[in-house]
Amino acid sequence: MKRFCPKASFLLFVTLILIGFVYSEAKNCRPSGAIRGKKAPPGQCNQENDSDCCVRGKMYTTYKCSPSVSPHTKAYLTLNSFQKGGDGGGPSECDKRYHSDDTPVVALSTGWFNHRSRCLNNITISANGRSVVALVVDECDSTKGCDDEHDYQPPCPNNIVDASKAVWKALNVPKEQWGGLDITWSDA
Repeated sequence: MKRFCPKASFLLFVTLILIGFVYSEAKNCRPSGAIRGKKAPPGQCNQENDSDCCVRGKMYTTYKCSPSVSPHTKAYLTLNSFQKGGDGGGPSECDKRYHSDDTPVVALSTGWFNHRSRCLNNITISANGRSVVALVVDECDSTKGCDDEHDYQPPCPNNIVDASKAVWKALNVPKEQWGGLDITWSDA
């Protein structure tokens, strides 16, 4: 006679729910297209903070969406300078201003930027056992790139929180590790 094990049944149920959630998250945001890379004219791609420059002929995936936002949205933190002459390019999208590297500010991938709906709102970023509140001032464009407006950099992936040096300092990340970090974020 087979025995019924409630604990095993519960674990199987929870596992199936989690698999369904992960699958639906991935399904909700698919690539929207691609652009062909153009080589930047000499001196036109600012590689401060190890920014990438487009490669002529390379295809870059574009997104109009980002993964769903939750109280602990998973993202990838990158480093950006929002100062005049920094690798962020022109003034910030939200306020048409430049921002000091000593101010905790971020740019969000296109889907999370959501047609400016998060402009000048705070988000909380968590990683490395710490949290920091940062102001959304710009879009990390996931739909366009490889042109003068985007400093001849590729389009952003759809899961980017592009942060100033102040955010990295507040998260207590050693400077030699700045540039890429798995994080979670939420609206503050």
